[in-house]
Amino acid sequence: MKIESVDLFYFALPQIKDQADGSQDSFIVRVRSDTGLEGVGESDASPFVSIASFVTPKSHSVLVNINEHLIGQTLDEPADVPRIWKEVDYHSMDIAQLPHAYAAADIALWDLLGRHLNQPVYELLGATRAHPKRAYASVLFEDTPEQTEALARQCVEAGYTAAKFGWGPMGRRGEDYDIALVRHARKGLGDDAALMIDAGTIWGGDWQTALKRAEAFAEFNPTWLEEPLHREDVPAYAKLCAKSPVPIAGGEGANRVREAEDLLTNGGVSFLQIDPGRIGGITPSVRTFELTNEHGAVWVNHTYKSRISLAAAMCVHVGDERHPWLEYCESGSDLLEKLVDTPIGIDAQGMVTLPATPGIGVTPSLGKAREYAKRVTMTVDGRTVGASCETF
Repeated sequence: MKIESVDLFYFALPQIKDQADGSQDSFIVRVRSDTGLEGVGESDASPFVSIASFVTPKSHSVLVNINEHLIGQTLDEPADVPRIWKEVDYHSMDIAQLPHAYAAADIALWDLLGRHLNQPVYELLGATRAHPKRAYASVLFEDTPEQTEALARQCVEAGYTAAKFGWGPMGRRGEDYDIALVRHARKGLGDDAALMIDAGTIWGGDWQTALKRAEAFAEFNPTWLEEPLHREDVPAYAKLCAKSPVPIAGGEGANRVREAEDLLTNGGVSFLQIDPGRIGGITPSVRTFELTNEHGAVWVNHTYKSRISLAAAMCVHVGDERHPWLEYCESGSDLLEKLVDTPIGIDAQGMVTLPATPGIGVTPSLGKAREYAKRVTMTVDGRTVGASCETF
């Protein structure tokens, strides 16, 4: 089959808050073929900049918009998806946000191919079944330890057996406050639930402070301490990982496979957290998954977007029981559920199973979120060169 059209969508809540919550807007790509089938994907990226990446006028031979080398491509077998990625990557290599923007298209291509071949994407990637994953409620630290404790209780009451608390005031009000936040998170969860801590790169390259916090947090038995340092300071990660009593996680900021490999090989992280919506889609995410196995680490999805992104991320690791965790965004955003027909929810045991349906595992329902759709039109000298789609 041939790729006939690429539709770009921008959704956003009426008010965007100044907090680390990526579920407040969404960039969606819908790819349609000459067979009448379509696939949908989502990026964790600036929607406006991403739209520009698909339609920007040519600057030179390797700064060409994504659409020019996507429309007209042949898509018949799994090998076609990475082939198309490689071609786009070459011709658009100087577009700064290329992996982020193209991620939605790569996911959409896998979704389309799965529907064309009547197979789940995880089977196309070599898995024989979809193993349930243990979901951890992914939430932000509240402003006070007491509010954080109340949120932790809500997570348990909602059926979660694990929760991750991140960003917010962590690292901004001193050591005692950081410890109080974690102490109250543990108190709210109880002793049986797993606790993860996300420091949001707050200590930059200061691995000594990160180590001091890890030593203090160890009392509360966290599963990991996530992104305590800047993603590019790999030498600092190496020093921290060598001494920390708490396993260190990182990788969500990896824009390329090489960055993820660096964190594994030279940084020594125990948990590699990859966002398919940032690193370029399912295709490069699979390579990071392979690298994680080679290094004896654990692959975890980073997903703080809609359930389209959740399903796409699950396709990467549902086939392997050695990677048990699933980040499950609980931001409360209306966009989390509305972009899909049937949400992927947790069961009575706090587990999530990816549906064994053709494609990535969910059916998009973009029309349900039409109230959040934003109209974007890009013009050059009065001539329209690209626009967001309004046909759902």
